[in-house]
Amino acid sequence: MADYKGIKGFKVQYLSADPSNPIVGQTWYNSTSKDLKYTGATATASWATGGALTNGATYSYATGTQTANLQVGKGPTQNPSPVSPGLVEEYNGTSWSPATSLGTARYAGGLFGTQTSAINSGGAPAGDPAIGIATEEYNGSTWTSLTNNPVRSGWGIHVGIETAGLLAGGWNGTAYITNTQEYDGSTFSAGGSLPTAASGQGAGGTQTAAYAAGGEPGPSPAGTNAAVSYDGSSWSSLPNLNTTRRGLNGFGSQTSGVVSGGYNGTAPVGTAELYDGISWNTDSPMSIGRSTHGQGGNSSSAAGLSVGSGPPGANLKATEEYTGAGVAVTKTVTVS
Repeated sequence: MADYKGIKGFKVQYLSADPSNPIVGQTWYNSTSKDLKYTGATATASWATGGALTNGATYSYATGTQTANLQVGKGPTQNPSPVSPGLVEEYNGTSWSPATSLGTARYAGGLFGTQTSAINSGGAPAGDPAIGIATEEYNGSTWTSLTNNPVRSGWGIHVGIETAGLLAGGWNGTAYITNTQEYDGSTFSAGGSLPTAASGQGAGGTQTAAYAAGGEPGPSPAGTNAAVSYDGSSWSSLPNLNTTRRGLNGFGSQTSGVVSGGYNGTAPVGTAELYDGISWNTDSPMSIGRSTHGQGGNSSSAAGLSVGSGPPGANLKATEEYTGAGVAVTKTVTVS
C-alpha cells in the first residue's frame, strides 16, 4: 500500500512545537501535544473572547501579533482607581501576564515592533498634560533608554518593526500635529507630513506601506471618517470610513486593514471596518463598544486584538480577538 510520502511526495513534519508562522495548507505532527495539525483559512471574519488583562487599561497602546502582543502604559484617569502608566503586559494568545515596567512612565505614546523587540516613544507622564520625547527599547525582558525623539507626540499613528518604524500625527501638548518620524533602528528622521493634523487614528501596515483612518482632527467630539496611506515618503487620501470615529484601534496591512471601536461623539462604537485595498466594508460587530485612544494590536496580519479601554474613563480588562476572512488559522485533526 502506498504511504503518504508515495502519494504526496513528502512526509508530514514531526515537530515538538507548532511552527511560529505556518502557511495555509501546511501539515505537521506536534509530538508534545500528540496532535496532527494543519493550517486552514477562515471563511468569515469574527470576534472571540480572549484572556483578560491583569490590570484594566485606558489610553494604553500595543504592538505585536494576536498570539504575541505587548501592551504598554495604563492611563491615569481610570475607574475605580488610577493605575501606574508605566505598567506593561504581554499576551501569549491565551492570557496576559505582567512584564517589566517602562523606565519612564507614560501613557498614550507610540509603540512599534514585536513582543520581544520593540520601541516606545513619546506619550504623557501620569497626571501631567506635557508630552514627552523619551524613547526606550524593549528586548523581551528589559527596557533601555535611547536617544530622544526630536518631536513631542502622543496619541499618534505607530506602526512597523524596531528597525523600520513609523510615528505620525498626534498631540504635542499644545496642538495637533502633522509630523511624521521614521525610525531605522538607531535614529529618527523626518518623513512626509500628514495632509491634516490629527490624533487618535487607527493604523496598520509598515513604514513604507501604512494606512491610518478616523481620528480627531480638532476639538470635534465626533472625530472624522477620513483615511490616508503612506508609501515611505508621502501621504495620500484613501476612501472614507463608513462610520466617523476617533480613538479607534487599527491593525493589518495597507491592502487588508482593520479598524475597530472608537467614539462617535455620543457613545463608544462597537463595529469594525475592513479595508480591502479599494473600499471600507462594515465587518463583524464587537461584543463591547470601546473608545479612547489605546486598544491593542499593530499586527501586520488581519488577525489582531482589541483590548482594554471602554466608555470614557472606564478601564476594561476584556480582550477580544479578531480573525479576518482568509487569515491562516491552525486546526487540530481528531485522530481516533
